[in-house]
Amino acid sequence: MILLVRHTAVALAWRGRCYGRSDIGLSRAGAAEARRLMRELAAWRPDHIVHSGLRRAGILAEGIGKAAGVATIADPHWAERDFGSWEGRGWTAIYRDTGDAMDGMIDAPDSFRPGGGETTSELADRACAAAAALPAGRTIVVTHGGPIAALRGTAAGLPPREWLALVPQPGQVVAFDVNTLCRRP
Repeated sequence: MILLVRHTAVALAWRGRCYGRSDIGLSRAGAAEARRLMRELAAWRPDHIVHSGLRRAGILAEGIGKAAGVATIADPHWAERDFGSWEGRGWTAIYRDTGDAMDGMIDAPDSFRPGGGETTSELADRACAAAAALPAGRTIVVTHGGPIAALRGTAAGLPPREWLALVPQPGQVVAFDVNTLCRRP
């Protein structure tokens, strides 16, 4: 069994902006939620704790590790999607400049590169490979909305158009049987 945990709320200055691989911190509310989750998730008694290496995921993972007495592992394969030149820009500005181009993430998952970054299929393949490489045992992975949605959608055999509904809220925990992850239709 693994628990996939989306990092908690990011710094207010980043709300409404594309932050993908940008290494940003948490808001005050996000930091408070992380402290609450640290205790709750440490009580699950994990054998392993993995995170993306980005600060917003590392804060929570390190806190869980300290509370549970378990070392953490930073693995960049769990990072959020690479949005290329869109990183740091407001979603409204991206839409104003590109129109419906961002729909390419779901309409052309094998070829559309948002901002020149990573395709949806590349994100899913990376997340599936990271899941397959997890150590045996009770594992917590603190990651991001994109990888979690890609894993959930792939496991359910859903097309990328339906993955947006599978993005968890900040701080949300999703339990998975590792054997169901990344079954290809």
